[in-house]
Amino acid sequence: MEKKLQTELSVIIPVYNEELNISEMYERLTAVCSNLKLSYELIFVNDGSKDGSMQKIETLCERDPNVKYINFSRNFGHQVAVTAGLDYCRGNAAVIIDSDLQDPPELILDLYSKYCEGYQVVYAKRIDRRGENIFKTFTAKLFYRILKAITSIDIPLDTGDFRLIDRKIIEGLKQMPESNKFLRGQIAWLGFKQTKVEFVREKRKHGVTGYPLKKMIKFAMDGVTAFSDMPLTAVTRIGFFVSFVAFLIILYAFYSYFFLHRVITGWTSLIISTMFIGGIQLISTGVLGEYISRINNDIRKRPLYIIEDSNLEQING
Repeated sequence: MEKKLQTELSVIIPVYNEELNISEMYERLTAVCSNLKLSYELIFVNDGSKDGSMQKIETLCERDPNVKYINFSRNFGHQVAVTAGLDYCRGNAAVIIDSDLQDPPELILDLYSKYCEGYQVVYAKRIDRRGENIFKTFTAKLFYRILKAITSIDIPLDTGDFRLIDRKIIEGLKQMPESNKFLRGQIAWLGFKQTKVEFVREKRKHGVTGYPLKKMIKFAMDGVTAFSDMPLTAVTRIGFFVSFVAFLIILYAFYSYFFLHRVITGWTSLIISTMFIGGIQLISTGVLGEYISRINNDIRKRPLYIIEDSNLEQING
């Protein structure tokens, strides 16, 4: 018989410079949890915010014992902030939701309803992304479709980290110590019974996104290198192809010299071929370097995050 925890639902809210959104986020989450009539905790994970986010969270903690916080010593990243919340949450189930209000807290009612039907993972699928430019929408859709094509894991399309997961999933995630986290892929890898709830993602009300292009590219690389060896396979195949073409050119050069009595000349063709092969070598080295870098991060065994302070008993006790 599985032991039930005292708290029925934990809500993990990573925070980075969301001072203007925290109050509304708290009010809406509290209303949702009250409607569910469950014992709950709201865990705000402050990921090194530079604005007044932490002060807002501390004010909420003073007036509501259901509000907990984890305050990082610096910015460690969104996925690590979610991981910290999952490490210390006490709920039989947990909801992961961003603090920017683009994911509606009211959808948790539908997520929990599906959870009560016996699903261990209920993820929120975006059917529309309001307020985002065409470039970001297109590249996001393209990335998830490419990732799905090159991996054997069934990672749901058009989903973020907004979802409800069972305690079994939380415990499974704790057994994955890799430094470069890609939680939606890890949750898909765990399996169990999963389903979706569709919604329209709203545009951001206040502030700016914590995922600029540079972070999006890194996040995409984390996803690819964590769940696919296809880039390594592709590099090997390209290497064989370039070598085969080079071999054919060598044969043609010999044939031209000995049988046609012509010497192949051309400074332009020489430079182009040299740059082409050099480019392939650099790309290949870069792909290998990405995998080696992630191996190196895991071998160092540094902690994923450092907590400056918290009001969670598991940390302070």
